[in-house]
Order: sequence, then C-alpha cells, then structure tokens
Amino acid sequence: MPLLVDGRRVRLPQSAGDLVRAHPLLEERARLLRGQSVQQVGPQGLLYVQQRELAVTSPKDGSISILGSDDATTCHIVVLRHTGNGATCLTHCDGTDTKAEVPLIMNSIKSFSDHAQCGRLEVHLVGGFSDERQLSQKLTHQLLSEFDRQEDDIHLVTLCVTELNDREDNENHFPVIYGIAVNIKTAEIYRASFQDRGPEEELRAARALTGGPMISIYDAKTEQLRIGPYSWMPFPHVDFWLQQDDKEILENLSTSPLAEPPHFVEHIRSTLMFLKKYPSPTNTLFPGNKALLYKKNEDGLWEKISSLGS
Repeated sequence: MPLLVDGRRVRLPQSAGDLVRAHPLLEERARLLRGQSVQQVGPQGLLYVQQRELAVTSPKDGSISILGSDDATTCHIVVLRHTGNGATCLTHCDGTDTKAEVPLIMNSIKSFSDHAQCGRLEVHLVGGFSDERQLSQKLTHQLLSEFDRQEDDIHLVTLCVTELNDREDNENHFPVIYGIAVNIKTAEIYRASFQDRGPEEELRAARALTGGPMISIYDAKTEQLRIGPYSWMPFPHVDFWLQQDDKEILENLSTSPLAEPPHFVEHIRSTLMFLKKYPSPTNTLFPGNKALLYKKNEDGLWEKISSLGS
C-alpha cells in the first residue's frame, strides 16, 4: 500500500521540495518545526538513540517518556507512530542499508500486539541538507521509496529533510535541525539537543563506526536497554588516524566536514581510542558473551543491572 499525504497517494519519485509544494500542509509543518527554538533535553525519562540504532516503546512505558537523537548532518531521523496504541519508533538512519532498515522499523511497531486496533501509521522524516555529495538527497529518496513499498498505508505527516532543512551561510550549506525528540505520551515532536547520550556512548558509537547494521536497543516489555554482545574486527589504521590533526579527521571521517557540530572530532577521537583499547570486544566488554543491561532508576537515570540470565 502507498505512502499517503492528507489522504492522497504520494507520487514518487519526487524531490522533497516538489513533494511539499504539492502538499502545502507538509510545507507548513516543516516551516513550523524549523522555526522552533532547540530544547535541551535532560536525561530523566530519555532514551537516546545513536546512529544505526532503533528504539520503540509505547505510552504504557513506565520508564521512558522521550525518544531522541541528534548530530544528524546527512543522516535522517525517522519517527514512526501508530495513532491507535501510541507505539512509537525512533531511529537514526545513515543510508547504509535503507532497504533492510525500513522493514525493521515497520516490524518494531507491529510487535505491539494491539496493532490491529483503530488508528493509523504516521511517519515523520527530519534531517539532512543540500550537501555537495547529495547524500541527503539520496537518503530522502531511499526512505520515501521504501516506505511507499510497504504493505500498510503510511501517512507522511512531517517532511523536513534535505533542501527543506537547509540553510546557507557564506556559500556553505548547513542543516537547520540536527536533532529531534518525540514525547511518547503526547506524540509531540520538537527540535532538541542532548547532553547525555548514554549509557555506553563510546561502545555504541564504536559499533556504528565499525560498520554494524541497524539494531533495536530497547525491550519495552522489560523496560530494559540491551547493549550487545557486539563483535567487530580491529579498526584499520587506528594509530594512523589517532595521529592526524582535527582537519584531517574531519575531512576524511565525515560525510559533510563543514556542517558537523563542534564536538564531532572529539567524538570520533574518543571512539577511535575506544577501538584501539578494545580491538576485539567479545570477551573483554561482554563477559560470558552476555548483553549489558540497563534500567532507569527512581531518578529516571540509567543504571546497570546484573546481566544474569540474559
């Protein structure tokens, strides 16, 4: 079944710009989202989603009230929500394997058994900009095409991607919005940034940098964040990269060097240091090859729990 906007079938392929021009409501929603000020989201009740991660939960969740992600330059943040049961998935897509990722996103919502009740599936796409290599444009097209290929009707509610999320400064292009959050209880989506990207921020970033595929990190039934066990090959030339200056790292390890947030190089360096320290993580980071489990404590912060029985 098709991708729909305002109840009408979307005609693909179209650029994001053409699509919103054909559907003024989409254009208005994108304008309103761009115009918001960025909210700093604290760690209480937050589940932060990194690149190539997916998290899904519903309003029944006693631990998580907000899903969020940021630092998207050419990446897109996708929110899929079922209006009937409120099941909400947020993921941070980088275009590695969109064909495999969209069915994962769909199935994560369908795993909530009361999916068949009345309501509809709504999708929100945010991120990217008019980058020189047109990676954003390619990812926008992939996501729209793959959602259009799914069996279910999917209503496109927010489209603030690529040229719709672009600003120009001294002839250089930048994203307007780098991050968003979604409130699970109210369904509100808003511009956001996050100080706390844990738990295990470096471990999760290392998995993405070494080419790990999209994975689900949260079990809404047990309200536990589940990390690993992961494995990766030693990162090639890690010592070489650690010796490079900021400019070299930015130019070679970013898809969009000019548009990265200020902490990008520091983040990459710390991830490379982590990979140097743990060239093969299976036994060192995951004793007994068991997952690391985290749960929110009474203060709404992540706390490691014993991984027995995992």
